Amino acid sequence: MPRLVLTNCYVSVGGTDLSDHVAAVSLETSYEIIDTTALGSTARTRIAGLADNQVTFEFHQDFASGSVEATIYPLLGTRTACIVKPVNTTTSATNPAYSFQALISEWRPISGSVGTLATIPVTFPISGVITKATI
Repeated sequence: MPRLVLTNCYVSVGGTDLSDHVAAVSLETSYEIIDTTALGSTARTRIAGLADNQVTFEFHQDFASGSVEATIYPLLGTRTACIVKPVNTTTSATNPAYSFQALISEWRPISGSVGTLATIPVTFPISGVITKATI
């Protein structure tokens, strides 16, 4: 059975490839649970409501032009296109591309402690659906 060790993910934020500055990525989908239990029922019944999607990144901070800070900071408070793939190669059935609009709702320009790598953990809500492409 094949397994995947994440060593070379692709991460694009606002059209900028930030893959080499990402320590971790997590793309999450959950659905509201809508109770449909009616009188006379002996157990609860439920259906899925609206999807709620979010993406979490841990970036290695970099203030260089075209890098992390220069890409993310101007996008604060806006929605922007993002793409995440398990491997930084061609999109395929075994390397799907997940595309979405993230709301850049938080940022920590400086985060860390003495003697550690400056990293920025952020979670952005996704506005709308996540589209999965395999070609």
